[in-house]
Amino acid sequence: MFDKSDPRAGLGRATTPTKAPDSGTPIAAAYYTEFDGEPSLVSPLGSPTWIVRGQNFLVAYSRLSAGDELRRPEAQDEYIVILHEDDAMVTIESSGAPATIKGQILAVVPPGKSVIRAEQPTDVVRVFDIRTGDLAAQAANAADYLEDHPRVAPLEIWPEPADGDKLRVYPLDEIAPEPGRFGRIFRTRTLMVNYMYPSEGPRDISKLSPHHHDDFEQGSLAVRGEFVHHIRTPWTPDMNQWRDDEHTSVGSPSLAIIPPPTVHTTGATGTGTNILIDIFSPPREDFSDQPGWVLNAHEYPRL
Repeated sequence: MFDKSDPRAGLGRATTPTKAPDSGTPIAAAYYTEFDGEPSLVSPLGSPTWIVRGQNFLVAYSRLSAGDELRRPEAQDEYIVILHEDDAMVTIESSGAPATIKGQILAVVPPGKSVIRAEQPTDVVRVFDIRTGDLAAQAANAADYLEDHPRVAPLEIWPEPADGDKLRVYPLDEIAPEPGRFGRIFRTRTLMVNYMYPSEGPRDISKLSPHHHDDFEQGSLAVRGEFVHHIRTPWTPDMNQWRDDEHTSVGSPSLAIIPPPTVHTTGATGTGTNILIDIFSPPREDFSDQPGWVLNAHEYPRL
């Protein structure tokens, strides 16, 4: 349910499940983490990385010291890099010439060997699909996915980019808001990221957006400000599976994994600037159906 002013109010179904789960199939619990506890990895220079996964995607959040590097091997599939700090600066080496990028950026790193080097202290977010098994195994919540969640549709790989594999860099501050468009949405062959525009102050609680997804998870990454995730688990026939409504306060940086078909909405509560980034895998069909919403749609064909 969306407020009439929300661009999502006219959306159709996000997906059409090929086989709906039985009504008694358990519904997974939401997972929340703030990136300030024990890291999954620590580099030789002391830079921590926290890893959290969903069924089809994972997020690696690194706090890099100047000169430290994040490396991926030749067998690595395409992945996304997000810089969310105004003074961020890294150099990415992949196929082609190295590229030094600054500020708030979303970049797509092509398949193959890559290196991300911090030119100054910088927080780096990497989003991978679940085929990156070495990192998935080190996720803080890896035990939650020892078996696939039956309510989540499997990963689908969309067509190859129209102009071939290459490093793609999208400066976010160059993308102005447009009436009727929802956030700043990008897709790859396996991922979709919506880097929402900053909001100032708390969200109007009379214009929240409770809704659900039939068969995919949502990762909600808070990178600036404070939020409350409101989540309601629908009742199944088995009362043992029922849960109380959740109203979970989080700071930044933090990540919530929201399972289907929970009803959810998130409200910014910080008095300053608040920024939330939503992550999906595979790319959402309903967002892709909206003309002009996916900003790199001309590069990544539809499934």
